[in-house]
Amino acid sequence: MSRAKTSLTALCLVLGACATTPDPEAEAQAELTRAIEDAMTPATAEEIEAANNSDPLTKANFWANEYTKRPEDLDVALTFVSALRGIGSNERAIEVLSQSLIVHPDNPDVLMTLGRVFSADNNLMGAARAFEKAAIVAPDRAEAWSAFGITLDKMERHDMAQAAYDKALALEPTRTATLANYGLSLALQGDLPGAEAKLRLAAEQPGADLRVTENLALILGLQGRYDEMAAVSSRFAPESVVKKNTALLQQMIQPVRSWEALEEAPASDQRPVAAEPPKAAPTQPVDQTTVGLAAPSTSEEAPAPAPGLRLKRTPG
Repeated sequence: MSRAKTSLTALCLVLGACATTPDPEAEAQAELTRAIEDAMTPATAEEIEAANNSDPLTKANFWANEYTKRPEDLDVALTFVSALRGIGSNERAIEVLSQSLIVHPDNPDVLMTLGRVFSADNNLMGAARAFEKAAIVAPDRAEAWSAFGITLDKMERHDMAQAAYDKALALEPTRTATLANYGLSLALQGDLPGAEAKLRLAAEQPGADLRVTENLALILGLQGRYDEMAAVSSRFAPESVVKKNTALLQQMIQPVRSWEALEEAPASDQRPVAAEPPKAAPTQPVDQTTVGLAAPSTSEEAPAPAPGLRLKRTPG
């Protein structure tokens, strides 16, 4: 073999070796790129299902990771917020929703969720603003007007709340939650006949539950119509519970003392003392929308006034 052929052969071998020799820096960069791509790849349906069925903290961590990948994805953001609420992290939920409003301005779903988080955090002003804006940008959503009304009622602005309920009922005339909360609003203003009318309509709806019926019973009892109260309550509650609740309400709205007791009282205390009218119990700062009594006790003991006969809202 000539010297020229030998040199050419050696050059080809060297070039081939250079072509196949791995470059550590290039491989490291490629591995990093693959790791980033894998980290940013959305979770599979199986992974999502497993996370949603896990404990609240694991679920929140999973959706925090998914939100990092796709913060602009509205469904991911709302699911992350739901997971945050599951672990009581309302402050972080508000941050996420506020960021979502930047990407999706005036989105009614984000606004409604923000209102619920504010309400759960007992920020009634923030909740009212969010619900009102949701109702303005989506005026055909009865739930937005109803939620706005509930918040106004909690703020003791009952006239404004009833105007919001009217708008909700104009869209959905038989919406159980709205009718029931309208009844509560009227009751809080002392309009028992008006409250009764709304609660009767609510109780006639397929979605009416025990709380709606028991609130109607209480409104009837507050008007002194105990037989009607018992008839309505007996649809769901045992007869013994109905009798005890009726007797309890009668005791609550009748004078504390009888004239016979007054005759035996000291001379310095000669005037009868009338019991104050029963007041509605404060509502809890959670996402609640229908009106109703606490479920009747099945205990043999007479129910106490605090957990028994009171109006309250429930989600709707």
